[in-house]
Amino acid sequence: MKILISACLLGSCCRYDGASKAHPLAAALAECHTLVPVCPEQLGGLPTPRPPAERRGDRVVTQSGDVTEQYRRGAEETLKLCELLGCEAAVLKERSPSCGHGAVYDGTFSGKLTAGDGVTAELLTAHGIPVYGESRIGELLK
Repeated sequence: MKILISACLLGSCCRYDGASKAHPLAAALAECHTLVPVCPEQLGGLPTPRPPAERRGDRVVTQSGDVTEQYRRGAEETLKLCELLGCEAAVLKERSPSCGHGAVYDGTFSGKLTAGDGVTAELLTAHGIPVYGESRIGELLK
């Protein structure tokens, strides 16, 4: 199966802070499936590193401004790649304003989570692409 995956989970230094968030099961996932790495924030035109951002309702904000359009553009580009390459699922970075699925930071920059999805996770789900957070990689290894 072809699976879209957040590039930071594979060790790419593309997170907002310029770091990666390599997941120990990502290599095992690559042995079973074809992985397509993406960073929606970069695809939306944002630099790395970049200011931290959080979802605030339908918007994505940093402490100094609104970056919703860049997040939407990145989500749309990610969906295009997903469809073009025939990805059947996505494994995305949890709690991210772009990739989070089920819970994201609430826009107060206080570390508080709220129910919801990131912009990319929301768009992929709306187009019928199953989205998994990294804590669920094991399910795709069975």
